[in-house]
This record gives sequence, C-alpha cells and structure tokens, in this order.
Amino acid sequence: MIKTWQLLTGLLFSMGIMASTAAQQQQRDYIMIVGSSTAFPMVSTVVERFVRKTGARSPVVEAMGTGGGFRFFCDGVGLEMPDITMASRKLNEAELKQCESNGIQNPVEVKIGYDGIVFVNTKDAESFDFSARDLYLALAREIPDPSGRAELVSNPYSKWNEISESLPALPIKILGPPLSSGTRDILFEKLMEQACADHAMLHDMRGKDADAYNEHCYTFREDGAYIEAGENDARIVRKLSQDPGAIGILGYNFLERNGDLLKAATIDSIAPEFEMIEDSSYPLSRPLYLYIKREHYPLVNGLSEFLSEFTSDAAWGDDGYLIDKGLIPLSAEERTSWRKRALPGT
Repeated sequence: MIKTWQLLTGLLFSMGIMASTAAQQQQRDYIMIVGSSTAFPMVSTVVERFVRKTGARSPVVEAMGTGGGFRFFCDGVGLEMPDITMASRKLNEAELKQCESNGIQNPVEVKIGYDGIVFVNTKDAESFDFSARDLYLALAREIPDPSGRAELVSNPYSKWNEISESLPALPIKILGPPLSSGTRDILFEKLMEQACADHAMLHDMRGKDADAYNEHCYTFREDGAYIEAGENDARIVRKLSQDPGAIGILGYNFLERNGDLLKAATIDSIAPEFEMIEDSSYPLSRPLYLYIKREHYPLVNGLSEFLSEFTSDAAWGDDGYLIDKGLIPLSAEERTSWRKRALPGT
C-alpha cells in the first residue's frame, strides 16, 4: 500500500516540475513576429516606438511572406515558436487545421487596416492604364486561344501592345511575389479568377472540373515574362531602378515610400490612391491582419504592451504614425472592436 508521505512526496515533485517548467516558459523577454513583407515596415515602426517608450528588449521581426508566416506560426506553441504573424490575407481553413493539430486554439485575428496591390514602374518610363483583362492575359501561363478555337494555349504574348493596342510596344516583364506571398493570393482571387470566369470556356470548366479550372486560372507563366523577385518588396524597388522597362507588383506602402522614384499604373482607369483603397473602389485593395497565439499572452513578456501600442490611436488612428508607412486606417468603430480582440480583458 502506498503511504500518505509517498503520495505527498510525489505530488510535491510533480508540482516542482510544473513550477520549473512555468518559470522557464516565463523567461522569454522578447516577442517573435513573422510573416508578410507588406506589413513588415508597419510592424517594424511600431517595434521602434514600443522599444523607445518601454525600454523593452526589441522584438524579432522576420518577413517571410504571408504563407510562410502562417506555416511557421502554426507549427506549435512554445518559446521557440513565433507569437505573432503578419498577414495580407485571412488564415485559410487548411492553415487553421494545421494550427489546431499543433495545439493552437482559435488564434486571435486582428485586422489592422488596409493596403492596395499596385503595378508600378519608374517615373521616367511609359505610363500604363491596365484593364483586369490585360493583366490576366499578361500573367496567365495558359489562356484561351486568341484565334477563337475552343482550347487553351501557352501564353503567346511577349509585348504589351499584342494584348491591347492601347498599351506600349514594350516587352512584358513583370517582377512579382512568389507562391508563399499573400500578395499573390490576392492577385489570384481578385484578378485572375474574375478574368478567367469571363471566358465562356473557362467558366464552363469551373462547373465541371474545379481542379482543372484552378490549375489553369491560378498559375502564372514561367517563360520569363513573369519573374519571382522574392518576398522583399524593397528588392523589387531596387530592380526596377535598374530596369526601367519592367513592371513591379508591390504593396501600396512601398509606392508611398518611394514616390520620388516610382509611379503606379491605373487599373480600369482607377488610380491606387488613399481614398480609393479605403472605400475599396480600387480593384486590388485588401485588408491587413495580425494573428496572435492566445496561449502566448501569459508566456512572453511585453506581448500585451506591444499590442496596446499597435492598436493605439497614436499608431493606427486617422492621424497615426502608421499612415506615413502606407497604412489605410480602419474606421474608429472598427478600431475599437479589433482593439478589444487584441487585448483580452480590456
């Protein structure tokens, strides 16, 4: 028979292990943030203000794209895992399942504002007014046969004026994001899908064979006209300065920060301006998000304080310092609602 003192000793030993583990978990004194390169400049600015104001150890911020950020974020709970991921789209069902399978329950979603995807080139280059159809025909790997036959062919267009006489007679050369980027996801959703659906043959395919439809409509060309330029939008800016004939795909905030060098194309004659993105008149406007592990609030020093700084009117408000980084603010009512999500108990 097990004696009372043995039970008590075992209980105290178990409590000691749990206390030791909890103490170890409390030891991380900095925040880990990963994800979207579009949101990176905004988050980095809040980090600077937060450190200056509190004297806290600086959070570690790494831009690896929205998709890459979600994969890392959803790998598990613990001090070796990120606390926050930045995103230019919502967490999808497959990613949410990955989170749940690794012990992350109901990540806290916080919409932080809006951004737009812009097609840009250097100020001394030709100006472009694209239609959504123009961009689909420039980007897609396969398109309906221009001769009218009911079949798909490899994209034959090498110059912009071959797509539309209104466009310059310049080679098609587009520098854009890789598959892991949320920017690319939004291009598929808001640009490629609608343009695909406008073609009768592809519209019919969507109803009959969804996998084939996705393969044809969500695949960019690989013949050199579209060049994956990595997750770093600043790198695309540098490449454009070296190649004035190229078009780059960037977040609006990078256009704002490089307005002395770059200009934006219009899409369906709508310019990517602050007000047009804010009210979603611009076709490629999009929300930006932070996702936070609720399991990490008690484990990481400064996490709540950092989120308090981010969701302060001084940062993301109508006249906040993030406006200068290209953030299009939420309404006051939305900010109040999302701030409560970010700061449980407030």
